[in-house]
Amino acid sequence: MKSAEHAGEMLRKPPWLKIRLRTDEAYGEVRSAVGAGALHTVCEEARCPNLHECWSAGTATFMILGEICTRSCAFCAVTSGKPAPLDPDEPERVAEAVERLGLRFAVITSVDRDDLDDLGAGAFGATVEAIRRRNPNCEVEVLIPDFQGREEALRRIVESGPLVLGHNVEVVPRLYPEVRFNVKYENALRVLAALARLKKPRQLVKTAIMVGIGEEDGEVDDLIREVRGAGCDVIHIGQYLRPTRKHRRLFRYVHPDTFARWKESALSLGFTHVESGPLVRSSYRSERVLESVGGSP
Repeated sequence: MKSAEHAGEMLRKPPWLKIRLRTDEAYGEVRSAVGAGALHTVCEEARCPNLHECWSAGTATFMILGEICTRSCAFCAVTSGKPAPLDPDEPERVAEAVERLGLRFAVITSVDRDDLDDLGAGAFGATVEAIRRRNPNCEVEVLIPDFQGREEALRRIVESGPLVLGHNVEVVPRLYPEVRFNVKYENALRVLAALARLKKPRQLVKTAIMVGIGEEDGEVDDLIREVRGAGCDVIHIGQYLRPTRKHRRLFRYVHPDTFARWKESALSLGFTHVESGPLVRSSYRSERVLESVGGSP
């Protein structure tokens, strides 16, 4: 008999999770721009299933501060260990790539850098400012670490001027000790609340959660209400897909009807924008948020 640890391997992938791979001209342009700038994308590092779709649409999520994370979460495919020193030219290279691609919406995320004095907040701010300086018509979304809850780091991010201020809660509170180890759910909520308090007019606070990783439906309902109560404006809900056998096992595939119910519930609570579906990821079709602030994707 197979152990419970391998039960997730016995789940048959449902038809709604089929992914169409596209490698057209726009896909090639993004790959070229990323390679030319010696940049990293979370699309590649986190093995995102939407990489071909998003790159073919001419969009990508840039991952700054290197490719080695100082933390190790049970669901994440990004390599953990001792990071290399910061590259001072990275902010300008990201801005150049955004300019080359003619993006109207750019997403910037990073690994955790608990080894740095400012935890990477300065590099985040410099990257956003470089993008906005070279590409004044481009809106920016940031997906930031918790910065250990330091308000001066959060303030640096807010004041750099991104449209969307993102920090992911990732999973329901009960699973934090099993999945996020030394990170506490309450700290993630405090970060969202601080961003909501510090944000400027028009800025939006965003979070994301994975399902199928061991939660119950009711726990997701509770989380949606809690993050809205913390001041979140945007939420993304998507299916967890196990990167490798070394990572947290897959417990279930959530049906699209359940994702649709969560979307309806979140919108009824007053969220400005909601993406909820099996292939949704934190930065999936992030440009759609422009519709809720009077722009167009």
